[in-house]
Amino acid sequence: MSEPASISSGIAERYATAVFELASEDKALSGLEKDVEALGAALKESAELRAMIGSPLFSRGDQGAAMGAVAQKMGLSPLLLHTLALMAEKRRLFVLPQLVAQLEQMIADAKGEITAEVTAAKALTAAQAEKLAAAIKAKVGKDVKLKTTVDEAIIGGLVVKVGSKMIDTSIRSKLDALQNSMKEVG
Repeated sequence: MSEPASISSGIAERYATAVFELASEDKALSGLEKDVEALGAALKESAELRAMIGSPLFSRGDQGAAMGAVAQKMGLSPLLLHTLALMAEKRRLFVLPQLVAQLEQMIADAKGEITAEVTAAKALTAAQAEKLAAAIKAKVGKDVKLKTTVDEAIIGGLVVKVGSKMIDTSIRSKLDALQNSMKEVG
């Protein structure tokens, strides 16, 4: 792992641990989960928000005011609101994506869930997602939360990542394997 990535994940982990423990003490994990999902969605959808949290051109005050306004508009809990204000004051908003990922992982662990990252060529129907979640649950023995993305480049099939394991049944990987074997032959 590169040094900046290691530093960022360490900072995010410390903030995530503090927020998680405070939410646990207040028995507010379900509220924290909703806040984290909303914040993650906002980061994913808004290029302006991502640019603002990572830019050194914005002052601490400007970042704090912007994050405060975003958090108020989203209706985030006071715990997360104060955490974001503190992160802006300390110039740590750049680790917000890692903080969201850490909190998602901690909440999932507390609930006995595991997240499976699924990449499909087209969007899964609700029935397909249910069947896939049930199949993964049978394998790993934990409740499964699917995080699906669509990538038409895989042509068909699925790429499923659960923890450190990956199952790639995509047509793209099969074509690549066929191409490699053909290169070896001739």
